[in-house]
Parts: sequence; C-alpha cells; structure tokens
Amino acid sequence: MIAQPAFVIRVFAFAITVLGLLSACSSTPSGTHDRDRQVGTVTAPRSAGEQAAAVALDQVGVPYRYGGSTPTGFDCSGLVQYSYSRAGKKLPRTTGQLWSATAAVGRNDLRAGDVLFFNVEGKMSHVGLYLGGQRFVHAPSSGRTVSVASLTSPYYNAAFIRAGRPR
Repeated sequence: MIAQPAFVIRVFAFAITVLGLLSACSSTPSGTHDRDRQVGTVTAPRSAGEQAAAVALDQVGVPYRYGGSTPTGFDCSGLVQYSYSRAGKKLPRTTGQLWSATAAVGRNDLRAGDVLFFNVEGKMSHVGLYLGGQRFVHAPSSGRTVSVASLTSPYYNAAFIRAGRPR
C-alpha cells in the first residue's frame, strides 16, 4: 500500500513535466512574434523588399512568357512588378521604368528585394530580384522558367549594370 502513493506521485510528476515541455515547444518566446521566427536559415520577411523577394522565390518553376505578369507566366519585369504588388508596393512595368523608379544601390550594399539590372545583347534589358548571398530570382528567357541564379556566375557578373532599391 505504501508503494501505491509513491507511484501515483511519480506518475503525476512525470505528467506535469511532459505537459510543461510540450507547452514550452508551442509557445512564442517572450518579446518575439511569429514573423520574427526563423525557419531553417531563412528569416520570415519584414520589409516590402524581403516580402517581394519571397513572393518571387515562390514563382520558381513558372514558365517564361513575354509580356507575362501573372503566375501563368512571367517575363523579367512582370515578375518584379507582380512580386512587389503582392508585397503592397506599386512599381512600373518595364525595365526602363523600373530603372527610373529605383535609387541606385552599390553592389556591396545589396538587400533582399533590390532590383538588379543587366545588359543583355548590348542594352539594359533584363531584371531580377536580389535574394541575398549573391543569389537572385528572375524570369530568364523564352523556353525557360523562373529560376534562381548567382551574381557570381561569369555571365551575370559581366552583364550586371547596377542595383536599384524601389523608392
């Protein structure tokens, strides 16, 4: 009979411990919010640029379509305009208009969502959105899909003109 109360106390203590651990796993630490949590190594977006970069990244695999600006198909500037519109910021449609609507940013000062401008076939005619880590997302060309590329690749490193941050 003496062993029975001790057993009940141990089971009760174990149950309290398990419940405490489970509730700790589901709670938000004091002073933080869900948007501040990290998933892997990617922090949840906060700025319009970070949100736009995340939206663009979600479009990876969507086919290129000249003049396209929806998830059924994108061209490069359509992807930028769509991504920023989903982040709550209105941007113009063409690469030239995007150039005018952004403030120049040095290559060493890039932030997620900065618009990257490239010289293709002798003229400024391609844009992408910077992701961080020298990577960007873009709608490259006919027959391809929205994809992630590296600014350090020989082609894009040579074609890079400047970056711009939407005003």
